[in-house]
Amino acid sequence: MKKSLLTLVFGSAIFLAACGGDDTATNGETAEIDGKNVVQQSCATCHGGQLQGGSAPALNQLGAKYSEEEILDIILNGKDRMPPGIVKGEKAEAAAEYLSTLK
Repeated sequence: MKKSLLTLVFGSAIFLAACGGDDTATNGETAEIDGKNVVQQSCATCHGGQLQGGSAPALNQLGAKYSEEEILDIILNGKDRMPPGIVKGEKAEAAAEYLSTLK
C-alpha cells in the first residue's frame, strides 16, 4: 500500500512538473510579453494608475514626444529622477513599444 501511494505521489509530481509554467508557447517559441502589463506593474506606482502622472511625469502621451528607441533608452539608462534599469531586457523592450503607442 505504501509503495503504491509513494508511486502515485512521485508520478503525479513528475507529471505536474512536466506540465508546469515555463515561458514557452506550445510551438516552442517564447511567449510574447505584454508591454501594457509590464508598464502597469512597474511604472504605475510613480507615474499613476492611468499614467496621468503622480510623483513622476505623465506617460499617457509619451509616444507623441519620444520614439520607441528613445523611450527604451530612458527605461534602460534613466533620466532626471528616474533611476536606470527598473525594467530590463525583453520587458523593457515591450514597455517601450507600448509606451510609444500612447499619443
